[in-house]
Amino acid sequence: MSINALLDEFKVKAATPKQQLAEYKAQGKKVIGVLPYYAPEELVYAAGMVPMGIWGSNTKNISRAKEYCATFYCTIAQLALEMLLDGTMDGLDGIITPTICDTLRPMSQNFRVAMGDKMSVIFLAHPQNRFEDFGLEFCIDQYDHVKKELEKVAGKEITNDDIWNAIKVYNESRAARREFVKLASEHCDVITPTKRSAVLKAFWFMEKPEYTAKLNELNAELAKLPVCDWNGTKVVTSGIICDNPALLAAFEENNIAIAADDVAHETRAFKTDVPTDEACPMMALAKQFANIDHDVLLYDPKSSENRRGEFVANLVKESGAQGLVLFMQQFCDPEEMEYPYLKKALDDAGIPHIKLGIDQQMRDFGQARTAIQAFADVLEMNK
Repeated sequence: MSINALLDEFKVKAATPKQQLAEYKAQGKKVIGVLPYYAPEELVYAAGMVPMGIWGSNTKNISRAKEYCATFYCTIAQLALEMLLDGTMDGLDGIITPTICDTLRPMSQNFRVAMGDKMSVIFLAHPQNRFEDFGLEFCIDQYDHVKKELEKVAGKEITNDDIWNAIKVYNESRAARREFVKLASEHCDVITPTKRSAVLKAFWFMEKPEYTAKLNELNAELAKLPVCDWNGTKVVTSGIICDNPALLAAFEENNIAIAADDVAHETRAFKTDVPTDEACPMMALAKQFANIDHDVLLYDPKSSENRRGEFVANLVKESGAQGLVLFMQQFCDPEEMEYPYLKKALDDAGIPHIKLGIDQQMRDFGQARTAIQAFADVLEMNK
């Protein structure tokens, strides 16, 4: 299949989760919605069910979810509930509700109250101190709870062999996505910011073996091309999510390519593999969570050293980008509290950046387009 045909397919998959869900249900498959962040999707796959990421929506407004949510909850969480309440995703057989941030923690109960009569609502609390033995034990205990609830929905036992097979499938997918991110930077004349986003977003809605096979096919075709001699500028993107095509189009209008990303919805979701040298697959999944580093959403006992800020600054340098664009979700406390430290690290490294305040109900990107255009001019002068 040609590069354009593959990109078109990923674009359709990324834009039609409701259609994907309907197709899975028509095939007699059970589907579990997985909210952000870092839920062990492998357990859903191991149960013979389809995991489907739920990260809000760029095409809806909050209406029914207002009955359950405080106005200061981020729109990702509110629109996830909106899609369940308005029927878009209410065909799910269950949802997993992680509680990593101060919004998702109470929202887990909003989901339970709103949808508990229609589907299984599976609560997941990750440990803050995830490195210590007691943190790993707590994580395993929580994952065991998720596993038992999934077994009830699936009507079957999830064996260790099932989990190891799922880990293999997911690690292969992570490797393919990491390779794609690298190739996308080398071939940014072909993989524009909107196309890059669609390829990575499609993962959340597709069955993983199918997704990985198509992505490996795309990677192979991209690898045949000569490395692009890009005459524009490159940036690193950072934030929770930046998947709005209308906003990303402003990058393309100003000849800006994405060299790499520090985005929870994108690279942060697949940069850390599950170790395969453990005796127990549940311990392997717990250690994967413990091994995730440089993430604003997770506790860092060495945060006073500004390790994450330096990591992001180094990512910009190592990727060959000229600057960083931070997509700041409105009402995202972790990002807002981190920003002064991130700014300091970028300033100390001499890296220009802009911060764009966004939410998923935005439809007018006039100010953002102006800011991106001005930033592009600054980066061009600094080349």
